[in-house]
Amino acid sequence: MVVEVRSFFGVYLLYCTNPRYQGRVYVGFTVNPERRIDQHNAGKRRGGAWKTSGRGPWEMVLIVHGFPSDVAALRFEWAWQHPHSSRRLTHVTRRTSRERQFDFHLRVLAHMLQVAPWCRLPLTIRWLKQEYCRDFPVGLEPPLHMPVAFGQVRAVKEAKGVKPEPSEGWVATPKRCSICLKKFQDGDDDDTPLRCFHSGCTLAAHIICLSQVFLEKEPQQFLPIEGQCPGCKNLVLWGDLIRYYKGCYGDLEADPTSSQEHWADELQQN
Repeated sequence: MVVEVRSFFGVYLLYCTNPRYQGRVYVGFTVNPERRIDQHNAGKRRGGAWKTSGRGPWEMVLIVHGFPSDVAALRFEWAWQHPHSSRRLTHVTRRTSRERQFDFHLRVLAHMLQVAPWCRLPLTIRWLKQEYCRDFPVGLEPPLHMPVAFGQVRAVKEAKGVKPEPSEGWVATPKRCSICLKKFQDGDDDDTPLRCFHSGCTLAAHIICLSQVFLEKEPQQFLPIEGQCPGCKNLVLWGDLIRYYKGCYGDLEADPTSSQEHWADELQQN
């Protein structure tokens, strides 16, 4: 199964399968995973990085996506590449001689997902190659609102004027924001409303308006994690609303490690 995602910003981990360089890894940023791995394996003259050129073949085994912008993703990439130069990762110990590069980079990633500002982002950790999948270190599992998914992902550009086919329980988008009551601007991608994914829910709101509602109990924060939908009153994760908005929510619904399952477990425990 290949998941298609709109507005894709991802930071990936490559693994070298060349016997001469086997075990080497590389961290990079992309807006198109399929194209990027082809560039790496084609060499620097075809757009690949000089650090990977001539050392392939490489496999893209893991990608973190869901960043709100390319700048946010690039900052994440830099910190993952240079953990000992990042002021947010001073607590991360250096790689030992017995620790493989792959395991070290996974450990660094685990720490990154625990600290601000990354710990509040609606990120998805996606294993692209099942055979490389590893458990995160004990005590450093991703936050509950960050699902761990499996399978390939493809970045797609949504054609202007083309609307998705209505699904079961689909409700037409209101012309006004459910919260501020201002009209949505037709044809403005930046004014596309957030919709709740619960069947029959009529919520449609500006991202900023809904985030302010979710942050009423955390006024010191800028990015919500969860909240109660003003429309259907269900408790929802902010990350799930964003994933639904970008088109990558469907594969998480059936995934037992999805944030919806984590959220249900958390509610039962509390």
